[in-house]
Amino acid sequence: MAMAVVSRNSEGISNPSSSANDDPLLPWLRSVQEALRSQNSSQLNNFVDFDVLVANCINTFKSDPRYRNDVRFLKIWFLYMDGSSDYESVFKEMEEHRICIHKALLYESFALFLEAKGRLIDACMIYHLGISRNAEPLGRLKKAQVLFLERMSERVINGSFQKASAVGVHVVIEKHNHGRQKYDSGFFPTYLQINNGISVEDGEKFVNPWSVATLKNLLQRMNSQVLQYEGYHPSNRAYPGKVALSSLMKSARNKSIDIGGEKYQIKGCAGQGGFAQVFKAYVNSNPDDVVALKIQKPPFPWEFYMYRQLDIRIPEQERKSFGFAHRLHLYSDYSVLVSDYLAHGTLQDAINSNVVIGGSMEEVLCIYYTIEMLQILETLHDAAIIHGDFKPDNLLIRYSRDDPTENENDFRLRTGTWRDQGVCLVDWGRGIDLNLFPKSTKFMGDSRTSGFRCIEMQEKKPWTFQVDMYGLCVIAHMMLHNSYMEIEKRASPDGSFFYQPKSHYKRYWNIDLWKNLFAKLLNFDPADDHKKLLRPLRESFQEYMCSDPKLIKKLKQLLVKQRTSLCSA
Repeated sequence: MAMAVVSRNSEGISNPSSSANDDPLLPWLRSVQEALRSQNSSQLNNFVDFDVLVANCINTFKSDPRYRNDVRFLKIWFLYMDGSSDYESVFKEMEEHRICIHKALLYESFALFLEAKGRLIDACMIYHLGISRNAEPLGRLKKAQVLFLERMSERVINGSFQKASAVGVHVVIEKHNHGRQKYDSGFFPTYLQINNGISVEDGEKFVNPWSVATLKNLLQRMNSQVLQYEGYHPSNRAYPGKVALSSLMKSARNKSIDIGGEKYQIKGCAGQGGFAQVFKAYVNSNPDDVVALKIQKPPFPWEFYMYRQLDIRIPEQERKSFGFAHRLHLYSDYSVLVSDYLAHGTLQDAINSNVVIGGSMEEVLCIYYTIEMLQILETLHDAAIIHGDFKPDNLLIRYSRDDPTENENDFRLRTGTWRDQGVCLVDWGRGIDLNLFPKSTKFMGDSRTSGFRCIEMQEKKPWTFQVDMYGLCVIAHMMLHNSYMEIEKRASPDGSFFYQPKSHYKRYWNIDLWKNLFAKLLNFDPADDHKKLLRPLRESFQEYMCSDPKLIKKLKQLLVKQRTSLCSA
């Protein structure tokens, strides 16, 4: 009967230093502690009495705000859950009373409990819920999630995932009256019925492109092709280097690691995510040969596959806007992706540099980067690829060796020095290759990236290219306003609805340009060809910039100033 998470032992239940007068819960904790000791010593065989004691304790104090964030009381709740046949209702009751909802222990313990029950998807959602609430300590919760995903990957690799799904990870959504939804199993809305990541609703197939099952299935299908890619180095062994890769997470600077016959000298951390860290490194101690090392646990070959698709499908003239991966070393415990290193920071850094001085990015710069982003999405989507994580952290800034010219045609056609200027889209871990899915496939799945969840995700509707277009709108809003975009849904005269940002435009901006951008991208009709939408939008911004030579001259000056500012930082 003992559950996997909070075992029925007496450790950590009571705090002897407190008095009953100050702490009314204390006598109850001591009674529970004594009962647990009796159970463990086989002196008490009547589990019913124990469960009644725990239930009475819960009912007495569940509405007491003093114990809302008390870890001792949280442990009592889990003992209560262990004795209940309806643990889903117990967790919902904990949510209603907001018991320790900002403590990592709640989510870690309940996720482990669900995993022990075979409810893998529900367990995954619990980790996501805790992280989205910034439960403390957040680092511990993220590590627990990584370990969970490792265990989940092993189940998939060993072929046991479908067996696990048969005992309770299916989450089916049924539409009912008034648009309400009923969840057949699980605690949170998930559009995934784990059958290679495919769900069926009203006769239509929807795919969660980021599910473990989907990615595993796609990589298995493409395995023979991936093995032939230049730079792909798989191994069944764990990383064999003398310097443990885990040690880089704490202190990396000037450490050297050996990978694939090359020695990489780590010069610093260039970025960090939930499952990976990116390091700047010299190859064989050569400061003129600088690369980015993305070290990820558990190993993740999908991003390398996406980079090779970019090599194949993106026209040469646009290739510099999409990053380049040299090689992938795939071990049983880690993957190491070796890619180009760009030293000028991200678009997020450029936005932040204005926030620091209490201003916002000049509109001319906002327009320029919007043109660049529209061009990137136009090219990318034409190649049947979705980025899936389009945000300013993933747009590295590119500067040409020489200052850009003021030539209108060079600017419009992105030739000369303007070809080497702009942004570079990286981090393809959420990339979606549409060629691997049947035509007209729609996706259901939530990026869970705060501030960048497209309208369809927010409203639990299927999506495709909207995830990238919404990201572009958020970035444009961040450049203009120094804040994430909040949207409002407004009624149209014809009875329909349209979406627009809540923020107001400054009177000296080119308001028509920005209104048109947000109106078109936020209210895109999935039945339309959105590629015919992106090009006219890009051209409208280009026409404005080329309408007055002073604008390109001002842009050039601002880019030179920005480069100096970011490089000095």
